[in-house]
Amino acid sequence: MKVEKKRGRPRAFDTKAAIGKARDVFWDRGYAAASLDNLSAATNLNRPSLYGAFGDKEDLYLDTLEGYRQDGMDVLTEALDPSLPLRDNIARVYAGALEIYLHGDTAARGCFLIGTATAEAVQHERVREVLGRSLNDFDGEIEKRMRLAVERGELPEGADPQTFARLASAVMHSLAVRARAGDSREVLEAIARSGVELICGSALGRG
Repeated sequence: MKVEKKRGRPRAFDTKAAIGKARDVFWDRGYAAASLDNLSAATNLNRPSLYGAFGDKEDLYLDTLEGYRQDGMDVLTEALDPSLPLRDNIARVYAGALEIYLHGDTAARGCFLIGTATAEAVQHERVREVLGRSLNDFDGEIEKRMRLAVERGELPEGADPQTFARLASAVMHSLAVRARAGDSREVLEAIARSGVELICGSALGRG
């Protein structure tokens, strides 16, 4: 008599929610210091279930990075609404970033990518790939708005959209590092305003 192979039980958990809980652990502790016990407790999955659902620790970490990349792209797309002036767009990008960077139960977390992936990228090729691709994706989304700004005359004719996009990103990276280092919201918002002016205002002779 043929015995039917039992089917695996369906996952009794929300995959996206579990990845979000794991991201919180990596964000607070860093990749190296986040133990499987920490991750199991946060996701309410025992080790076998954790491995079955996500693979090893690095696989799970990569899932959290990919989720953060997509969330970041969604925030950028909304902030860079082309119906708004460029100045408002860049201000919205920085305001949205600070809402993320200043979040944390014990201290400001900064950017998940900058705060955790940069530390692991040297030793982990797959982490380095996701980090580089994420930063390039963010730059590319901002660059599209910069190109439109040149066409509309919001930036000087002949301005390099790629350079302006990278400059805008560089300010955002600085905000992430300084938030994690403990700078106040007041200081960070002043830096953000300076970044907007640098790109859109008096630094270009267009105040």
